Amino acid sequence: MITTNDIDALATAKVIDREGARVGTVGQVYVSDDGAQPLFVTVHTGLFGANESFVPLQGADFHDGELHVSYDKATIKDAPNIDADGAISDDEQGSIFDYYDGRAGGSAAGVGDTPSGLRHSDTTTDGVDSTGTVGHDTSGPTTDDAMTRSEERLNVGTRSEESGRARLRKHVVTEQQTVTVPVTHEEVRLEREPITDANRGDALAGPDLSEEEHEIVLTEERPVVQKETVPVERVRLDKDVVTEQQQVTQDVAHEEITTDGAGRSTR
Repeated sequence: MITTNDIDALATAKVIDREGARVGTVGQVYVSDDGAQPLFVTVHTGLFGANESFVPLQGADFHDGELHVSYDKATIKDAPNIDADGAISDDEQGSIFDYYDGRAGGSAAGVGDTPSGLRHSDTTTDGVDSTGTVGHDTSGPTTDDAMTRSEERLNVGTRSEESGRARLRKHVVTEQQTVTVPVTHEEVRLEREPITDANRGDALAGPDLSEEEHEIVLTEERPVVQKETVPVERVRLDKDVVTEQQQVTQDVAHEEITTDGAGRSTR
């Protein structure tokens, strides 16, 4: 027998039909007005769980996270379409009872005897649900007497991406160079010497009067230029890693909680 102690565990439990086939997952649990007994669950069925069908819990068994009901999958999927809006009217209950009456596996006793007046397990008239939770979440299912405040935080990382390319290229450049080179040349110098006893014999060796020529060869050095190609250095590309600081600016959201009452609001 499923009791109010199973309500929390039923949330999102797998629903298995009487033949062992999976039907879907539990969406919501409905209990009697006095909160004493869970009577219905809604089951998400169809593609991506888009449909929500009501299933009675009479004859159902819950264990190991699975809710085994007394009806087959086809019966559950074809159940009347009723909005799961937090409460079921008497007319809506009647249509569910009439539909499921006699469709359970084995004996169908008890379906037609289900008490009227159902409510969602999360809500009560006095603000306390069947599990003792105080308060009511107007925006969704009731959890406990506190709410969670969340905020966005920046998680900043880095990624490597190409920022440019560098390559080596060489080409020939012609320039003028001026080099000073010492060179020598010969020049004629005329020397005169008087006739002395030492050179008189040489001076009188020739005719008394005659015409005569003497010549000497003059030489000079001239620059001679030759070029040769020689290696002078090796050049290569390498990379250095440079670390710098950059600031990242991004909007982040956070939740703030205030209390509204007779007095002032407090954050």
